[in-house]
Amino acid sequence: MTLEEFHHNFRSDLQTIITERIEAGEGPFPSDELVFAELVMEHLAETGICDAPTVCHWSGKVGKANLRITGYALSSDEAALDLFVTHYFGSEELNDLRDSEATATAREGIRFLLSAAQSDLETKIEPTHPIRALAGIIRSRWSDIDRLRVFVITDGKTKTKRFSATEVHGKMVAVEVMDIERLLRHTEGKPRDELLVNFVHSIGRALPCIHVPDPDADYEYALTAIPGKLIRDLYIRYGTTLLEANIRTFLGTKRAVNKGIVETLRKEPEHFMAFNNGLVIVCDAATFERTADGDLGLSFLKGLQIVNGGQTTSTIYFSSRNDPTVDLSHVMVPAKIIILKEFQDEARERLISNVSRYANSQNAVKISDLSANRPFHRQLEKLANETWCPNGTTRWFYERSAGAYNVMLLREGTTPSKRRRLKEMIPPRQKVTKNDIAKYHEAWRCRPNQVAMAGEKNFAAFMTALDENPSIVPNPLDTRWYRSMIAKVILFKTIEAMIKTTDAKEVFRQGWVNIATYVVSVVSDRLGDRLDLDQIWRSQGISTGLRDMLWDWAVTVNAEFNRIAPGQQISEVAKRATTWATVRAANYPPYSPLIPEIRD
Repeated sequence: MTLEEFHHNFRSDLQTIITERIEAGEGPFPSDELVFAELVMEHLAETGICDAPTVCHWSGKVGKANLRITGYALSSDEAALDLFVTHYFGSEELNDLRDSEATATAREGIRFLLSAAQSDLETKIEPTHPIRALAGIIRSRWSDIDRLRVFVITDGKTKTKRFSATEVHGKMVAVEVMDIERLLRHTEGKPRDELLVNFVHSIGRALPCIHVPDPDADYEYALTAIPGKLIRDLYIRYGTTLLEANIRTFLGTKRAVNKGIVETLRKEPEHFMAFNNGLVIVCDAATFERTADGDLGLSFLKGLQIVNGGQTTSTIYFSSRNDPTVDLSHVMVPAKIIILKEFQDEARERLISNVSRYANSQNAVKISDLSANRPFHRQLEKLANETWCPNGTTRWFYERSAGAYNVMLLREGTTPSKRRRLKEMIPPRQKVTKNDIAKYHEAWRCRPNQVAMAGEKNFAAFMTALDENPSIVPNPLDTRWYRSMIAKVILFKTIEAMIKTTDAKEVFRQGWVNIATYVVSVVSDRLGDRLDLDQIWRSQGISTGLRDMLWDWAVTVNAEFNRIAPGQQISEVAKRATTWATVRAANYPPYSPLIPEIRD
């Protein structure tokens, strides 16, 4: 697919989503630009480039300088912050965005960051605007934030994807562009292409190594040792994207192994390589050259992921960040590098999964951690592909692998008419991802504060729950369970859409997904099996009576949030265990006995 075709298809998909939202009653807000930003930000989160994002457009002035952001992603420990600023063309033709225009757009976000860090910017922002709390966090936590990035999101094409870092109030801010070309690269399944390291540029030399080529194998092998400082710098640059998907959660320094790593870093850094089992890295390409003494050296890796040693990597980063006495200058980390050869994507990913499965031995990664390939996800994908909605013409799509929906459209929608028929049969609104299923499932299991952690963190908790208590889902999954699961999806989506309408914004000003999560948990807690999920599946929607009840309960949940923490970000308050206890105990309006989905 050409870049022009991808741009046309992406724009077509965007217009479909906007039409669906207008039909759902959301009105003309949000704009095309904000929906575009939302889709791209969600994509960045799904690929692990950033934490769960918040879309909230704000613009203003400080003196004569323009400030603007379209959204942000703040890590749960408030130590990493990404800001997003759009440069949206919104035209049918593909436009080039000059580097000077991209950097000018980035400066609007950088100015916001600077103003929030060194002044009382939050006092100049409307009290009810969700960006006000972010400005306050930036000012109060500035000394603790150690990774800052500004992303320019554009539907145009740029020549440069990463610009030189900019210093802001004593900290370096990375500047990146997520343009239409980069989106196409990700859709084609090549996001790992962006994960690379040039050792000669980074540390001034190639790494001495042992290289074991094998013409008959589907991989090559290299052994080396990587400086601890470089491990830290790679984590700062790429974050958890560097780690194999689904092994991204840092287990903390209290775990026995991690505690030992910290002790070695503090007391015997020169012995780190002797004491630590090191890393296992897979990569798509490697370059070798001679070192100064004539030996073979590893100079470049492309498409790298750490599939074993995620806790070692995270501990090196967090220890050096939290304890200024930790000196990484003498730390070397042993590394086994698997260099993948060119072959089919599915076989390639299977090899990566198996390397990860068999290599992990320190903080053992269970087979369940290799999520995309575990039976639950494969069975769910099969059920979604085989189960038609009651109308017999449409079905839901389970995106077991990130970008699979777009890949399906690209492969099967080879003409405009075929693509249109595919989208009619499997509408974008009926696509659910792995993180979506974790969100809807865990909300129904009355874990809204866990769901509020969002993205990978909630997904990891869901995977752990499946492993520790397999009975929470049938094994194997069956059609009855699948239909009930989709009914929960419909219930959640209906609540969220209802409280995001233009008229509803007078009541619900922020935290729509969190309010929807808590309402679903309240419904599950108070009604449970009395709610006829099969009826919701059959109608692919809910009755007016149930809609009215959900509205009333959402109003109560919203009021509880405002009472518990007035003026604070709902997304942060929702993460507290005490919040669920309070919301659960609130008084909810009685519901009509005539609601057809509620059994006696």
